[in-house]
Amino acid sequence: MSVSVPQREDCVTGPGGLSQKDVDTRVSQGLVNHSVRRTGRRTVDIIRSNVFTRINAMLGVLLIIVLSTGSWINAAFGLLIVVNSSIGIIQELRAKRTLDRLTIVGESKPTVIREGEHISVLRDKLVLDDLIDLGSGDQLVVDGVVRSADGLMVDESLLTGESDPVLKKPGDAVFSGSFVSSGQGTYQATAIGDDAYAARLIAEAGRFQLTDSRLQAGINSILQLITYLLVPTGILTIWTQLSRTGAPLRDALLSMVAALVPMVPEGLVLMTSIAFAVGVVRLGRRNALINELPAIEGLARVNVVCTDKTGTLTENRMELEHIQLLGDTSLDTVHRVLQGFVAADNRPNDTLHAIAEGVGDEDFGDEVLGCVAFDSARKWSGVSLVELGDWVLGAPDVLLPAGSETLEQAQPLEERGLRVLLLAVGDGASTIEPVALVVLGQKLRPDAADTLDYFEQENVEVKVVSGDHATSVGAVAHQLGIVDPPIDARTLPSDPLAFREAVVNGRVFGRVTPEQKRDIVHALQQTGSTVAMTGDGVNDVLALKDANIGVSMGAGSPATRSVAQLVLLDNGFSALPHVVGEGRRVIGNIERVANLFLTKTLYSALMALIVAIWGVSFPFQPIHVTMVGWFTIGIPAFILSLAPNHERARPGFVGRVLRLALPSGAIIGGLTVLFWIWVNPGVGAAIEVRQQASTATLAVLLIMALWVLCIVARPYQWWKIVLLAVAIGFYVVLFSVPALGSLLLLDNSNHGLMLEAIGVGVGGAALIEACWQIFGRWKGRLLRRIMRNGD
Repeated sequence: MSVSVPQREDCVTGPGGLSQKDVDTRVSQGLVNHSVRRTGRRTVDIIRSNVFTRINAMLGVLLIIVLSTGSWINAAFGLLIVVNSSIGIIQELRAKRTLDRLTIVGESKPTVIREGEHISVLRDKLVLDDLIDLGSGDQLVVDGVVRSADGLMVDESLLTGESDPVLKKPGDAVFSGSFVSSGQGTYQATAIGDDAYAARLIAEAGRFQLTDSRLQAGINSILQLITYLLVPTGILTIWTQLSRTGAPLRDALLSMVAALVPMVPEGLVLMTSIAFAVGVVRLGRRNALINELPAIEGLARVNVVCTDKTGTLTENRMELEHIQLLGDTSLDTVHRVLQGFVAADNRPNDTLHAIAEGVGDEDFGDEVLGCVAFDSARKWSGVSLVELGDWVLGAPDVLLPAGSETLEQAQPLEERGLRVLLLAVGDGASTIEPVALVVLGQKLRPDAADTLDYFEQENVEVKVVSGDHATSVGAVAHQLGIVDPPIDARTLPSDPLAFREAVVNGRVFGRVTPEQKRDIVHALQQTGSTVAMTGDGVNDVLALKDANIGVSMGAGSPATRSVAQLVLLDNGFSALPHVVGEGRRVIGNIERVANLFLTKTLYSALMALIVAIWGVSFPFQPIHVTMVGWFTIGIPAFILSLAPNHERARPGFVGRVLRLALPSGAIIGGLTVLFWIWVNPGVGAAIEVRQQASTATLAVLLIMALWVLCIVARPYQWWKIVLLAVAIGFYVVLFSVPALGSLLLLDNSNHGLMLEAIGVGVGGAALIEACWQIFGRWKGRLLRRIMRNGD
């Protein structure tokens, strides 16, 4: 990938940064980094997209046709346009406000140098030519030119796809969207706002789209199937009702609209949008920021969670337990050297913070000649001091040969889950002399054990993948109930098949490099697993980026927060079960309501098709089909879409929906229209007789449609039973109260005909139940076969 950035050699910002006067001048000129935040669409776009939809257009045309007949009661379905649009707008605006708030809270604040002072500012407060300080894990938020560098390694893999960090020297260009993997430095902002490279990518790609979504692909398949049904059936219906039935034009138009309205899946897309929007808001209440909407869906499918140790299972904060001397060097000298490491790094990591708190830095007076920044792949850092010479601090098993006596001394400490660093004389490139073991303690997160228990109960496998010593990682995992022996990632086979087998069989891995973390994720994905990766350090970025779901802690490095699809802003590992549960609720409930909507579309299309072929008028008025949708689909679907649902999402969404919708739709549509053909008195009959036949036919349809709702609502809970009782009671009232019946063009005065209708409806419900039970037994046998085969 070729990218360029203006060098602005005519305006080089000095090491002290801009003055306040320079900043004020640029602000007055509008040279401020008004960054593009990908938190959804603008309000006007949300309103436009919810009002001007294809479905609203179809219903709008049909509404105009009904209004032209003067039958206002039959125009009640027009309320769907208002209700659907209003609900969609309200929910999406709520989600947008939540995302806007959380995104601002979760954004990293770059450190700028102004008038010689280091200050943290919101990225929207950066101005052109600001001098920005960089350290390990920092994300570059604008494009610029390096002005100073000390071992500055920048990872540009998010831009170029190449994972090897690039060494940057003064004068080199750097780009927004990349991050610092090691070292430190400063760079001058030369392209801000919409001109920055990452901003241009955002403008082109957008955010919060259901890209690469199995759910969206399934819904699109369903809508495509519906389109294939609607177009020919609609044309045939229009022709039949207007030319073949012999009914007056007004009645023919109303019959045509009544046939077409229920075929339009007006609620399927709406309910999907609502479910996702509510999911965003609910997760926002738990301080979980969704950076990409498909993360909600992906979380529902996760069956493997790879978690880092430090900062995820343990708290970020470490404490210096003690220093174990290995030779004649005094403790005072060791303290001075460790103070030198702290002084050499103006962006200390958690390890150096703990060391600084343990040894202090107020007495340090030696001069630092140079340093080698810590690198997660190299696993050591170095410092050169004027009086005390060259020193290294890092992993004992990396710095020392196997069998070393010092390694044997470190092992008991690591078996207790402590983090052990070796302090040695030397520059790391030649023979070093061990001087001391620096022992750090890490506290387990109090919620880690309960969270791992939850995943075990939900059949989600947890793998601990850490860069720390395998023994130390194994000790922490053991405290959390994972008793599998730890595996040193340096011993993993290079052969891809053998590597994959080792990854699948192992659960605890130590001394894992950033590249190996990514390879472990890839290996698990190749087995068909949906992998979530949690982490908070720069060494987790590659794996987070390639996992199906990347989860970062809010206190993690800016780089991890930028690539993760989900950020836990309060650093609570215990929030993850709620997040997974929310994903399952969204996907499972969308599948529930899809059953209802697709069943309605199929039986409506079948009825319209048979009526058109038979050449008779449609049995219902538009108000009848609107009324059917109220409590067999619309309101129950809305409530069910928000209900708890803990079943893990599985592939085959379309197939499962069709297994209920196809037989149910065929039975409802077939029996209803056959009953109508049987009792239809013809267009020449008195209006009362036609209304009686139409009312009885409507009763046949309602009984079967309500039974489909009963099936979809399973397993029953008290509130679902109340919902079903209200739905059934609603229709009993409509049919029983004469005033309502008159308003809705119902006439149930022919009691014999109504009894026949009830009998046919109950028989149809029994057929639907039988089909569902047969499918259930077949599905059970299939699942047992899969479990026996271990597939």
